[in-house]
Amino acid sequence: MIKIVNINNIDTEKINVNTLNIDRAPTIEVLKMINNEDKNVAFAVEKELDKVAEAVEIIYEKMLNGGRLIYCGCGTSGRLGVLDAAECPPTFGTDPELVKAIIAGGDAAFVKAIEGAEDNMALGESDLINLNFSANDVLVGIAASGRTPYVIGALNYAKKIGAKTVSLTCCPNSQISQLADVNIAPSPGAEVITGSTRLKSGTAQKLVLNMLSTTVMIKLGKVYGNLMVDVKATNQKLVSRTVSIVKEATDVTQEEAERVLKECDYSAKTAIVMILCNCSKEDAERKLQVAKGRIYGVINSR
Repeated sequence: MIKIVNINNIDTEKINVNTLNIDRAPTIEVLKMINNEDKNVAFAVEKELDKVAEAVEIIYEKMLNGGRLIYCGCGTSGRLGVLDAAECPPTFGTDPELVKAIIAGGDAAFVKAIEGAEDNMALGESDLINLNFSANDVLVGIAASGRTPYVIGALNYAKKIGAKTVSLTCCPNSQISQLADVNIAPSPGAEVITGSTRLKSGTAQKLVLNMLSTTVMIKLGKVYGNLMVDVKATNQKLVSRTVSIVKEATDVTQEEAERVLKECDYSAKTAIVMILCNCSKEDAERKLQVAKGRIYGVINSR
């Protein structure tokens, strides 16, 4: 039998007085209601930027010492973690193990709800153990309501072994926020459809996850200016993007960018250093290694 819990005091379950007649409104009015509510999301995230910055610094320091970023969540929250983790390797050229995500119910839960998995506290712990989670890693527990047992179990385990923890919820002063070292809690208000946290809460969580991973990668030297210089050229579009990145960073012709990229297996970062420093592929790779992958470090050392 499924246990009944009291959700009346959870912010994400409150009634939105602005959308009480949404089921009777014309299509354009429904859209306006949704759009107007969405406008609150970015402002809610803005209020949490200090906490986001604190989390970024923790993740960055751990990664410099060989640690990983691990997301944990259920339902929409879990899927958002999986999505952010999956996009790091192609965007920033990271090892697939550097940013990982666990979701209640396993990989199958990404496309289909696994009933009861989110209520299993022990499963959160065991999934981290199976991932070889260590004290050198950082766990970001994601739960819109801030009370999901699966995430609580994972956070408890992370704390038990001495790992740093971050909570991402849309309910300030929630259960998971009391467990984490850093609590990020944007509060965009009651949902358009009561309790449907795939809406504003999900959007707020996605914005924060974007900030966490992107800012950490910028600090790790994965970006030059605002160019994703570690992008993996794995398809035609990304090959074209890589050429454009090299052209933008070095002001060379299309032909020259393509020529140099072919010499270095389409590594935009290596090609940029080869051009700017007028050096070979081997020299460019050595310079980047010394500068810990940062193009600015190579340029400033000339």
